[in-house]
Amino acid sequence: MTRPDDEEGAAVAPGHPLAKGYLPVPRGAPAGQESAEPQNGPKAGCLALNGFPRDSPAAGVGALGGPQTPLAPEEETQARLLPTGPGEATPGAESTLLPRTALSARRFLVLLIFSLYSLVNAFQWIQYSIISNVFQGFYGVSLLHIDWLSMVYMLAYVPLIFPATWLLDTRGLRLTALLGSGLNCLGSWIKCGSVRQHLFWVTMLGQCLCSVAQVFILGLPSRIASVWFGPKEVSTACATAVLGNQLGTAIGFLLPPVLVPNTQNDTNILACNISTMFYGTSAVATLLFILTIIAFKEKPQYPPSQAQAVLRDSPPEEYSYKKSIRNLFKNIPFVLLLISYGIMTGAFYSVSTLLNQIILTYYEGEEVNAGRIGLTLVVAGMVGSILCGLWLDYTKTYKQTTLIVYILSFIGMLIFTVTLDVGYIIIVFVTGGVLGFFMTGYLPLGFEFAVEITYPESEGTSSGLLNAAAQIFGILFTLAQGKLTSDYSPRAGNIFLCVWMFIGIILTALIKSDLRRHNINMGITDADIKAVPVDSPTDQESKDVMLSKQSESAI
Repeated sequence: MTRPDDEEGAAVAPGHPLAKGYLPVPRGAPAGQESAEPQNGPKAGCLALNGFPRDSPAAGVGALGGPQTPLAPEEETQARLLPTGPGEATPGAESTLLPRTALSARRFLVLLIFSLYSLVNAFQWIQYSIISNVFQGFYGVSLLHIDWLSMVYMLAYVPLIFPATWLLDTRGLRLTALLGSGLNCLGSWIKCGSVRQHLFWVTMLGQCLCSVAQVFILGLPSRIASVWFGPKEVSTACATAVLGNQLGTAIGFLLPPVLVPNTQNDTNILACNISTMFYGTSAVATLLFILTIIAFKEKPQYPPSQAQAVLRDSPPEEYSYKKSIRNLFKNIPFVLLLISYGIMTGAFYSVSTLLNQIILTYYEGEEVNAGRIGLTLVVAGMVGSILCGLWLDYTKTYKQTTLIVYILSFIGMLIFTVTLDVGYIIIVFVTGGVLGFFMTGYLPLGFEFAVEITYPESEGTSSGLLNAAAQIFGILFTLAQGKLTSDYSPRAGNIFLCVWMFIGIILTALIKSDLRRHNINMGITDADIKAVPVDSPTDQESKDVMLSKQSESAI
């Protein structure tokens, strides 16, 4: 006798009862449609529960008819669940069994802690250069020595990026975060012992440690976003993590001139003010390091997306860091993005570094306003980063958004260049803000686009390579633009950057938009995915409960 449609999925051959927790569905069947074909136990496409064999009695634990594995207290009730009986179709579900996914409330705390210690690290980068004349007089060194206190950040990043990304991929997110926060804290305390006029080398040592800490910070935004946040919030989370570093630079423009006014006629007062700034920074860095130790976990108990679940399900021993690097450089779209990202971000670094020289060429005596224009660039960029992240989460139009922002940045640079000498500094404020909005807004776009086209390679490795390219182009562009500015004019230096940014537009247009991570989350692809990141040895967890896939909107 023919079974009703809603019972077809439960059909089994005589003597072969349906295994507990499985809905045998032929591979490739439409969503919500079960098979009437007699089954000899669960089909090959079904996955084991809690790591037990399909025919094991223990497989029933955590399955539909048995007790469920409880969520941790901090887990939200957004886990994906199987239908409770045969014939109950989950809206939008596909006929495959996939791991349980849930969003952890802890993700916001992890993101906040990272953003704050990234802020402190960026603050320490800019705290010397914004009052370079004060430190030059206090330590009795040349201006070049003071410049090196900031340049060491860029120089340290390039040689250390490979060991840093290797550590992230092999030892995990938590250890990398502890190193970044810890070295940042240690460097700030060493500076507290340098408030003597003959101890410039001590403050340089502290700054070097902070620059090493930066290597363990800049590559983490996309990794934290992917590991902790769901598909509809991952780009916004990445932008927020990048925002912390930008906010630190903005505060670095504001606070040091207030905390350390130019009182070189009274060395004792100057030393006291410098000491106040150093000790205040150290106190905040120490608090954030303690919070990192206490609250920063390797990963949530359940993956936040199917893309992360796939990575967790693959054996860690299959991962090879050298192979991952080779795969990235064989990935033509990523190589194109690497160059175009380096051009854009390097141009922004160059403009920011030489901004004081550019402004003073046309507006003599406007040192204060030059700093305020720099602050305008950073603050506008913070707004641009968040808006771009929200737009990506809403539309998933990675290539189109990246290309449009690149073109608008190019137009902004042209307008900024031609309006420098109009005689009204307020116009420079406006054009500088527009330029910062798009150029800095591009940063999270590049990170997230790279993760999409390189999945399942490590987010930390791709982000680290992007940052390394930015540092290299930043150094080269700063040297070239500085030479053109001094020998000819700031306009010549800016036109040089415009030419390179136009090349970046062409390279971005050539990138093939293969959204691998998004396709996995949507269930569009059935590609064989290998795990890249390994589980942290400090945060081992039990196997995920394997449950049915719902639509992405369930996240």
